[in-house]
Amino acid sequence: MPCLTCTDLRVSFSIQKKTAHAVRGVSFGLDDRKTLGIVGESGCGKSVTALSVMRLVPVPPARIESGSMIFEGADLLAIPEKQMCGVRGRRISMIFQDPMTSLNPVFTCGGQVAESLLLHKGMGKAEAAEFCERLFAEVGIAEPKRVYAAYPHNLSGGMRQRVMIAMALACSPRLLIADEPTTALDVTVQARLLELLKELQDTKDMSMILITHNLGIVAGMAHDVIVMYAGEVMEAAPSKELFDAPRHPYTDCLLKTIPSIEKRSERLTVIPGTVPTPLEIPEGCPFHPRCPRVTDRCRKEHPPLHAVSGNHQVRCHHYE
Repeated sequence: MPCLTCTDLRVSFSIQKKTAHAVRGVSFGLDDRKTLGIVGESGCGKSVTALSVMRLVPVPPARIESGSMIFEGADLLAIPEKQMCGVRGRRISMIFQDPMTSLNPVFTCGGQVAESLLLHKGMGKAEAAEFCERLFAEVGIAEPKRVYAAYPHNLSGGMRQRVMIAMALACSPRLLIADEPTTALDVTVQARLLELLKELQDTKDMSMILITHNLGIVAGMAHDVIVMYAGEVMEAAPSKELFDAPRHPYTDCLLKTIPSIEKRSERLTVIPGTVPTPLEIPEGCPFHPRCPRVTDRCRKEHPPLHAVSGNHQVRCHHYE
């Protein structure tokens, strides 16, 4: 059964009297209790897609031009804001990139987590505090009482991220969106947090959207993957199929940039050039200025999404 179905999402921003197209016709489906990985370099439209699910893109300057986002029988892009407030934080929660800027520095960590329980669950302050301390222990915080009373600046980056996870899980959401949940954390803390997310997903029967630029994380976490570039889906496939047989040159280039023990004596592969800004997306295939397989057709003609096999789609003229 689908948890979330996104169809033809288009989001633009007004910048200095110009229109920047940040998300261009993105579609995907997410089944219950599954994880969808959204990958790509910075500036590819991953976070704007996630914020659109939560209806948190700032309007203006942003504008959701078209699309639908069907969740529990309702289109999240069309329902009134008051109804969306009942969904946001209760049925859909989000872990943001940087917990230091996402947590309010003038309120205690416990108070910020308890707020959603007071709002959505109707708990009293004492009941919410007790629930929060149990939740802190569940997400691996060793001293729940101390952390409950602490302010964000009193905690390490990994501990702040655990508080953010606790906040996201407080109301037992059906869908969790994790936007770069391990950014700026060392590898051992990253591994512990990712393992924690997997365990919590299994025990709480959640679906998850995992947004990252790290394909190694996606390989171990996601059932399906979409690769984004310049606001578009370049390739979408089941995780194993994508890693075993990537069909888009951008996906292939991303996979080749992953360091490995076998290649430790070789220089790391890099993709030449940079991601185009939403104001300067090139004609034809948006990846063509950086593509090793580019032809004249790529420079002139925008490729559609081709169905390769089953659930595998690729946006490339030369995917075969």
